[in-house]
Amino acid sequence: MSTNLSRIGEKARREPKLVFTSLYHHISDAENLRACYEALPGNRAAGVDGVTKEEYGRNLDQNLQELSGRLRRMGYRPQLKRRTYIPKSGSEKGRPLGISCFEDKIVELVVKQVLDPISEPVFEGSSHGYRPGCSQHGCLDELGRTIQQQTARFVDEADIASFLDKMNHEWMLKFLRHRIGDPRVIRLINRMLKGGILEDGLTKASDEGTPQGEVNSLATAVKHLPCARRRRLGLVG
Repeated sequence: MSTNLSRIGEKARREPKLVFTSLYHHISDAENLRACYEALPGNRAAGVDGVTKEEYGRNLDQNLQELSGRLRRMGYRPQLKRRTYIPKSGSEKGRPLGISCFEDKIVELVVKQVLDPISEPVFEGSSHGYRPGCSQHGCLDELGRTIQQQTARFVDEADIASFLDKMNHEWMLKFLRHRIGDPRVIRLINRMLKGGILEDGLTKASDEGTPQGEVNSLATAVKHLPCARRRRLGLVG
């Protein structure tokens, strides 16, 4: 899997305007799904079905083959995400998270691994969040060096309020189509966006936004584009 994705990344860097039209077979491949199963931690909260990694792995070969088959025939549909809240400064209710079922986490991760090599070349070099090999610690280190070695009179901090919660699905898919020309990938991501939330025993439609806390943060490629590019794509006002 890593070799194939490395080739995709190299092609994405060499041809920044190339639209990738054949990606879905990487997502539905049973061995790629197995690699994602093995990569996922086993101590995370379970989704609405209560299935843990250990339980899913008791019949792993059959489960992965069935999942691969559903993906190939476009019969896979994500289950509802379980809503939970964690403490957030300045908020009584807390930060809302969407907990996916374990099988959905496998699909989220394989989609992420296929899309990452394509989105990485468009990130700004100064972007650190949610990127492979980057962290908040690296960001602080670079900021410290910049302040010490260059003239810096002030530091701006800004945040897009409720960016993930209010993200427009139509614009998100429009953005993805700039590089993703495989309609099956777009269709799958749309299903993931529309999967719905279970909160307090009630089902809520996912008409906008993408749940925080899931493996595949579908908005990170947009977040790290320069604001001018996002504005040209219609993703910010």
